[in-house]
Amino acid sequence: MKKRKRKEIVAAPQTPRFQLINWVLLAAAIILIALGFFSLSRGSITLAPILLVAGYCVVVPLALLLRVKPKEKDHA
Repeated sequence: MKKRKRKEIVAAPQTPRFQLINWVLLAAAIILIALGFFSLSRGSITLAPILLVAGYCVVVPLALLLRVKPKEKDHA
């Protein structure tokens, strides 16, 4: 019986995924969503959906998916 060689799994070096801009956008999304629910509880049928859709469908995905490339230093 032949022994199989096991392949070693090497993790790629990773940089921190969440940067300051991601946290700021996530905080803005939470504020938008909270304002949307507050507005909804006050009886608004126009402002509340706009705030909730903006928070859930625009700002949260943007905060999760946005990745800013680090600036390259020019050694000229």
